Amino acid sequence: MSKNIKAYLLGGGIGSMAAAAFMIRDGNVAGSNILILEAAAILGGSLDGAGNPERGYSLRGGRMLTTDNYECTWDLYKTIPSLTAPGQSVFDETLAFNEKHKANSMARLVDRRRAKVPVSAMGFSMQDRLELLALSNADEASLAASCISDHLSPSFFETEFWYMWATTFAFQPWHSAVEFKRYLHRFMLEFSRIETLGGVKRTVYNQYDSLVRPLQAWLTQQGVQFMMGCKVTGLDHKIENEQFVVTAIQYRQQAGGQASEQSIAVNEGDLVFFQNGSMTDASSLGSMQAAPEKLSKVDSDGWTLWEKLAAGRPEFGNPAAFNSSIAESFWESFTVTLKDTRFFDKMQQFSGNEAGTGGLVTFKDSNWLMSIVLAHQPHFAGQPADVQVFWGYALSPDRIGNFVAKPMADCNGAEILRELCGHLRFDPESVASANCIPCRMPYITSMFMPRQYSDRPLPVPKNSKNLAFISQFVEIADDVVFTVEYSVRAAQMAVYQLLNIEREVPPIAPHDKSLRTQFEALVKALK
Repeated sequence: MSKNIKAYLLGGGIGSMAAAAFMIRDGNVAGSNILILEAAAILGGSLDGAGNPERGYSLRGGRMLTTDNYECTWDLYKTIPSLTAPGQSVFDETLAFNEKHKANSMARLVDRRRAKVPVSAMGFSMQDRLELLALSNADEASLAASCISDHLSPSFFETEFWYMWATTFAFQPWHSAVEFKRYLHRFMLEFSRIETLGGVKRTVYNQYDSLVRPLQAWLTQQGVQFMMGCKVTGLDHKIENEQFVVTAIQYRQQAGGQASEQSIAVNEGDLVFFQNGSMTDASSLGSMQAAPEKLSKVDSDGWTLWEKLAAGRPEFGNPAAFNSSIAESFWESFTVTLKDTRFFDKMQQFSGNEAGTGGLVTFKDSNWLMSIVLAHQPHFAGQPADVQVFWGYALSPDRIGNFVAKPMADCNGAEILRELCGHLRFDPESVASANCIPCRMPYITSMFMPRQYSDRPLPVPKNSKNLAFISQFVEIADDVVFTVEYSVRAAQMAVYQLLNIEREVPPIAPHDKSLRTQFEALVKALK
């Protein structure tokens, strides 16, 4: 039966790509019966990576991976062939790479004197410990839409732990207490090694080249169809036996400079998977000479379809909980392309880490709360041997810099490099060959916004017959947003439920229930 159904995936991010793979691998759906509709010119959604040595490379972000967690992600990538290691899966390739390049940060925090901050102790007072314990043990229903700062004293946000945890995962004090609590449990293994980032795993290249491209190649081999430059504008539907049934997909096709309105009929038994919301919606790039343009959802319509669907249907969630306060959900990243090794050489001498072994270096007294990370080179497929690329970001881009007298959001790439060299006390000549491309992301932590349980739909909402939601904005018990795993798990859950697949979705590893893990976390908290 499954071979005959057709499936339409609205959005070409990792969630949709994973859903297509699970339908083929586990649901016996013919790849030629699967169509992915994507408004952009490339697949991958937030897992992007673009550019070249001449124009400069650009990444909006880099997602942290672990092999202790990410159960659904690795379940998928154990069956996706590597593009660069013949005979190996993407999982095998990633595992082998991390055996050779182990994370052991020796300069996790740097203060205003350019001194490496001792981070073997977390800096907690007894009050901090008691409050953190109370929050980690609180019932989610009691936390409701509260903020982290509603449960922890101001002193907590000056601890070494907070600077490391917040910049590793991109938390702000005003973000959701529920999400923070989930992170404490899901990544309890990382609590005891947060200062070295010893549990963090990296892909061979950036995640577009290492995760998106192999999956796209495999899907293409299976016959999956991709419709690019295609923006879905509406879903026709009917209510049948009290169930919501999508009957047609309305979309706008962009081709040759012209846009045309089109429609796809969704027949009985066909399925629709919708990537609702986007953390990289309305992103904008700057240059060495120009700051990124300040865009919002009116400039991209990325939230419009979810808002239409959710109007009057509480089971489809509440997008306004996530997209109503850019000031609380935006930050800025930057990607630097270098034509000589001076900066990398000076960073290795300063930090003690070779590129690819150190993880984030956070300047804790930076007004912008800036961090950088030097990945193993090359970071892009096809990157020349004489070119280096590194990435950085700042959690407070609305504040005046320490060395540049303007907010980061108003800075071009040259000014961001000046601020960075100021913190490192590096001569500007070390970045003389640099091309820094800043990227403003107004909704990048929108999924961390305080929310009620009902604000996120289930992957397959109650009373939905053929429509599933797969994104960072669905409700999955105990798992954590802002991870590749969340999108892949949502996709696997939705596919298995709608296709009645009996194979179990890999359960979340209960590391937080391990007595050893709990003891190690306690010892770390008491230092």
